[in-house]
Amino acid sequence: MTDERNVLGGELEACGNDPVTGFFRDGCCSTGPEDLGSHTVCAVVSAEFLRHQQQTGNDLITPRPEYQFPGLHPGDRWCVVAARWLQAYEAGVAAPVVLAATHARALDIVPLAALRRHAVDVPADPRSLG
Repeated sequence: MTDERNVLGGELEACGNDPVTGFFRDGCCSTGPEDLGSHTVCAVVSAEFLRHQQQTGNDLITPRPEYQFPGLHPGDRWCVVAARWLQAYEAGVAAPVVLAATHARALDIVPLAALRRHAVDVPADPRSLG
């Protein structure tokens, strides 16, 4: 693991390995200059979220093997583009978020309060959800 931080200030935890997620396909929502979309929000995708993304031109359901993308199913954990998660949040269909696995760079786009409202993990110190 790198020294990358999550939105709570701790070490960035893995988001998912089944399917393997992340811009770098390393299981983490790691980011860097080449990640122009900011794939930094670790979401647990729901059917509603997936439908919304498909309707807005971001098809996360159809497999795309040429991009090592298996297609997602409800319950999968996936590093989603921060702006796309925010778009779903504003439409009332935000996917749940794993804060410990959401990269701190997501905060450049998404307010922490919005992420906290959809958090599905409880950090070691729950006061950090404050």
